[in-house]
Amino acid sequence: MSGSVQLRAIEALNRPSVADAVFDALHRQILSLELPPGTKISEVDVSKASGVSRQPVRDAFYRLSKLGFLTIRPQRATCVSVISESAVLQAQFIRTAIEAETVRIACSKLTSADHAVLDGLLDLQRKAIQEGRPLDFQALDDQFHREICERSGHGHAWEIIRENKAHMDRVRYLSLAFASNEAFEDHCKVMDAIRTRNAELAVSDMRTHLARIRTQIIRIRAEHMQYFAQEPVED
Repeated sequence: MSGSVQLRAIEALNRPSVADAVFDALHRQILSLELPPGTKISEVDVSKASGVSRQPVRDAFYRLSKLGFLTIRPQRATCVSVISESAVLQAQFIRTAIEAETVRIACSKLTSADHAVLDGLLDLQRKAIQEGRPLDFQALDDQFHREICERSGHGHAWEIIRENKAHMDRVRYLSLAFASNEAFEDHCKVMDAIRTRNAELAVSDMRTHLARIRTQIIRIRAEHMQYFAQEPVED
């Protein structure tokens, strides 16, 4: 019988790995359009700029490609993916189907302590708008929606949403130049419905909130045609 093995202490699991740090930096640059759609990007260049080996960069590239932010083609240049309007609308459909149900559950399941956490996020969103920090607002926006899923007992639902919304995220970022206050007001309405346990109103408000991107994308595409794929879009 083999003897037991004493494991060394595993330290600081919450600290990001090198690959996580590279992923986070590239994700932020792509989302903010500092690296706009169509930009060629290489493991070698990122490795040199970051002062890290190519392996964590390769890992970060793979994760970004799985989310839809990078297009990796063997023997050809890796590029920041152009925005697919059809992918945006597909993500909006998925989000609406999932979040309509999670917000319905939230109305009956969330406690006053849960309400306090969501209210705190709304306060931070308001401050981000006032201080002109769109990326922070978008992160807090995501956190608000994620908390509703998780506190309703369906954190896995947010993972499905996250895996499908990369194209949507860049359109949402561009929309914040003219629609951040509207997004914040929508969140407040959803929160009011959750707080009063009015499930039908919460579902209606969530649907209205998530549907706004369908009209916003028309304006954004007209202003930033170069960022979008040329494709037929189905209703």
